[in-house]
Amino acid sequence: MLRRLWLVAVLLIAGPAVVSAEHGEADLAGTAEDSAVAGTAVLTDTPQGLKVVVTIRQAPPGTHGLHIHQYGRCGDGGKAAGSHYNPDGVKHGFLMADGLRSAHAGDLGNIEIGADGSGILELTVPNVTLSGSRYSVGGRAVILHEWPDDFSQPTGNAGGRIACGPILLMEPGS
Repeated sequence: MLRRLWLVAVLLIAGPAVVSAEHGEADLAGTAEDSAVAGTAVLTDTPQGLKVVVTIRQAPPGTHGLHIHQYGRCGDGGKAAGSHYNPDGVKHGFLMADGLRSAHAGDLGNIEIGADGSGILELTVPNVTLSGSRYSVGGRAVILHEWPDDFSQPTGNAGGRIACGPILLMEPGS
């Protein structure tokens, strides 16, 4: 009995051994009516930051800018998503190299699409979360652009929006 009470006390003090991470998903679809571009973005809160895994299919080969935009809407050829997510009003840059003081919170950089039309980008963005912080991206949109992001001002010259998907928060275990 005393051993069982000790174990309960340890669990109460230490907390659960496994903490389920919140995650979100975005199903990307082409912004033009005849577009076959598709993909998914899976976003997971981790102790190191927001883990982002984007998988693109049936896109034009080459390098394409990839950003999180302000609104979770994809109408009007992706323009309804608004500008890059930029809660601090800072200049455009590459978030992974420049940090939140010198890049938009949605500046994810580029994804390389192979000759078969597919590509995968995986990164972990420090200080960005799905919800509950100044840099929350849940409910916003992931945008795939037609050209590479060259990290110039004000938005990187990445061209039009060829795919878009709203970031939806998922129920734990889904």
